[in-house]
Amino acid sequence: MRFSLSTTCQKSMNSAEYRNFVRSFIPFLGLFMLIGGIPIQSPAADDFSLEVEEFEKKDYDLRGFAEISWEHLAIRDDGAFTFLNLGDSSESTQDKLTGTLQLEGSYTKGITRLNLLAQAVAQQDDLGSADSVDLFEGYATINPSSWFAASLGKKSYKWGKGYAWNPVGFLNRMKDPNNPDDALEGYVTAETEFIKSFSGDLQNIALTTVVLPVEGDINEDFGADDNVNLAAKLYLLYLDTDLDFIAYTGSSRTSRYGFDFSRNLTTNFEIHGEVAYFRDLERTVILADGRKMQEVADATSFLAGIRHLTSWDLTSIVEYYHNGGGYTEEEMDLFFQKVGAAAEQWQFSGNQDALDEVEKLGNQGYGRPYLGKNYLYVKLSQKEPL
Repeated sequence: MRFSLSTTCQKSMNSAEYRNFVRSFIPFLGLFMLIGGIPIQSPAADDFSLEVEEFEKKDYDLRGFAEISWEHLAIRDDGAFTFLNLGDSSESTQDKLTGTLQLEGSYTKGITRLNLLAQAVAQQDDLGSADSVDLFEGYATINPSSWFAASLGKKSYKWGKGYAWNPVGFLNRMKDPNNPDDALEGYVTAETEFIKSFSGDLQNIALTTVVLPVEGDINEDFGADDNVNLAAKLYLLYLDTDLDFIAYTGSSRTSRYGFDFSRNLTTNFEIHGEVAYFRDLERTVILADGRKMQEVADATSFLAGIRHLTSWDLTSIVEYYHNGGGYTEEEMDLFFQKVGAAAEQWQFSGNQDALDEVEKLGNQGYGRPYLGKNYLYVKLSQKEPL
């Protein structure tokens, strides 16, 4: 359960929209003056002028929001992850209060554009409090021509067409399916983009290449250190269908390849999908006899979804996600049994060795979000229901 109060301000009209906006109000202004008995002079008179330059888009753009949210969580008392995260706690519920301030801005000068996105969060729950201030994005982009752009700095990537998950998002941070639209922290990268438009069945083509280094404190949470990683995305708009071909190679993570698509079947009905192939994906697996082993194998993940908007503004999003690198029900049951045995040993003897082992297994893969094989996501939202 989550309630939020937010305010947002944004400026997005371009110069052409400003001109049309001003011109559309001239007849109404004249009618108002006529009804009020105010003399109307010709636009050519010296004391009346319309300077379109006054409405030109500014070089800067600043927007953001402030939000306060409250969440009431029901805790599964006998859950394995409850024990790992909360210990031997008797609490069955938890209340969380979060305050968020997010600011996003840009400054354009000639062919150069600077982009910034920062977020400050303060959180209080039954276990304590925490706060953070993070720079999610900070990068510069140059556009010397209509067909080429390059950027350098910290940038967030949202590759893929899925709403809740993106198996082809090889450079993405993992989304929170409860709040998929939330801003995500980026990585320090160097990027180039080439764009070309056509008049036939193939309407647009764009090639994006990304260099992502992992060195010391730079992108240290992306993967193995002292490596330079490469990724590329080829975008096509073909027969009114969005298509992406994506590839990643590097030593911080294993090589992987992906494809996604999105198409509007009608004005209000869209279908989308993604498929990703991972080479030599490593997993820590618990065996039936309690031992653990490192398993290395290729894996395929995919997502299929729809988005529909009714005439009464009800938006429906349905997605099915298969995680090829996830754990089966049998593998998860073995982990849960191991957690249960470790909890009993700790409670009755105070021996924490088994507990340390299951915590290590959690860090090696069993504790990551959405670690299972199959997931179904359904979201129904009504615009301004009251």
